[in-house]
Order: sequence, then structure tokens, then C-alpha cells
Amino acid sequence: MTQPTLKIGTRGSPLALAQAYETRARLMAAHDMPEDRFEIVVIKTTGDKIQDRPLGEIGGKGLFTKEIEDALLDGSIDMAVHSMKDMPVEQPAGLTLDCYLPREDVRDAFVSLKYKSIADLPKGAKLGSSSLRRRAQILNRRPDIEVVEFRGNVQTRLRKLEEGIADATFLAMAGLNRLDNSAVAQSAIETDDLLPAVAQGAIGIERHKDNQAIHDMLQAIADTDTKTRLAAERSFLKALDGSCQTPIAGLATLNGDSLTLQGQILRIDGSDEVSGTITGPAKEGLALGQKLAADLLVKSGGNFF
Repeated sequence: MTQPTLKIGTRGSPLALAQAYETRARLMAAHDMPEDRFEIVVIKTTGDKIQDRPLGEIGGKGLFTKEIEDALLDGSIDMAVHSMKDMPVEQPAGLTLDCYLPREDVRDAFVSLKYKSIADLPKGAKLGSSSLRRRAQILNRRPDIEVVEFRGNVQTRLRKLEEGIADATFLAMAGLNRLDNSAVAQSAIETDDLLPAVAQGAIGIERHKDNQAIHDMLQAIADTDTKTRLAAERSFLKALDGSCQTPIAGLATLNGDSLTLQGQILRIDGSDEVSGTITGPAKEGLALGQKLAADLLVKSGGNFF
């Protein structure tokens, strides 16, 4: 009897496809399945179609997920592969996220054709970024730098650097590594210098809540440590805002059964920032995220955003 083809939904960028291929390869290895049991289904999202405006102006994180999630809900695909830093903290009714692949490098990469590091940027240099977090962080450190809007996939952003639209930009090291393109980075920025986005470097696989067969299949490739870390980070994000409208950074690390969560909130113009750290039992990650968010809001004096 012919086995049904399993359809994996994804965006169509080179990075999104690399993540879908990694998911397929892990499922093939875990279940001894041939490649032809899978079909990669490319779905164009609103965020992919609109490239000339900041994300915050056109709706935030859901711009990269809605059409893919609609396909999950109507049964057009069996699972969806996402960059977790693009995912809203709430899923549509009927869908769930409970499988994460092993996390990649969480750091941001400094990318420039002219300069080696942030410190090398001269006054008035142009740094391209579409991320509110990165914009706020760099302006907090270097208010003398001009930040310009900079969207598109890795290849598009590199072309924009060549065209002189900006002198430098930030990309995620995880994406460069997955594209076998880490040499593009002049340097990886340590998390003590630039705290990453919540869930940066993590791939999540979304499914329909009622599809038990897909649940069982995905659990064979699910990474427990990544799930534990993201539970804390996304709890922190949810308690603060959870959209693309607010500059928020967060990173959880594990040491045995202990979890440490670092968090940061910033004003959009970089004029102020509040940060903090909390440590506790890893199994209490949700509560730790909520507690750290509450602590930062108190430290900020209210109405910070």
C-alpha cells in the first residue's frame, strides 16, 4: 500500500528552505523514511510580499506565519517549519508548537564590507536593520550612528551593502551557519554585548493539535533543552508584549537543572534600556519568564514603552 506524502510548509527564502530540508532530513533519519515520502510546500506570506516598509507598520510577527498557518488549518500541509524568533507567542485555535530542533548559534553577526566591528564604525556611519531590537540596541550604544531600514533575505541584504545603502548590518549567526555562509560575518557579537532576540537560532515545527500521528513523528526529533529554554524566553516575551512593536531581547541558558534568563527592554530610539537576570529551576521556566518581565517593568518605572 502506498504511503501518503507528508507535506512540509515553509516560506520560500533560501534560509527557510534550508530549515525545511533540515527538518526533512531529521525525520528521514529518525524514522528510516525515503525522501520521496515528503513534499516541501512553499507558501508566500504577507511579510515576504511587502518589502518596502518596516514590519511594525504592517502588522508585526504574524506577517510571516498567517498564510502558512491557514494551510495547516485547512489540511493543505501536515506540518510547518518556522524560525521561532518570527513566531507570535500565541498560536491560532487548533494549532500547536511542541517540537523544536536543536538550537543553533544564538548570536548576532556583524556584517560589513568596510569595517570589522561595531567599534570600527565611524561617526555618522549607516547601519541597516529592520529589527526594532537591533536598532534600539545599537542606538543605545552608538547614538552617533544613522540606522536605515534594511529588509530582505541574506542575499538581498548583502547586495544592499555592495550598493552602499548601508555601511554595515546585523544578521543572525544561526542563519548564516545554516546557509553554510558564516564567512560573511566579520565577527559574531557576544551576547553580553548584544542580547539576541527571544528564540533566536531556534527552529519550531507547528502542527494541528488533533493530528496525533504527526505529533508522534515529531517527538522523535524534538530537542528537550531547546523547548525548556524557549518556554522561559517566550513566557518573558508574552508578559511584556510579544509583537514586533517593542524592542525586547531575551536569552535562557541551562546549567543542569538550573535555568538562567537574561532580559532587556529598550526605548525604540535607544535612549534608555532596562535589563535584568533571573535564575531558578528549569522546570519553572514559565514562571521565571513572567517574574523577570514583571521585575523589568517595575525597574523601568512604568509606561516605559
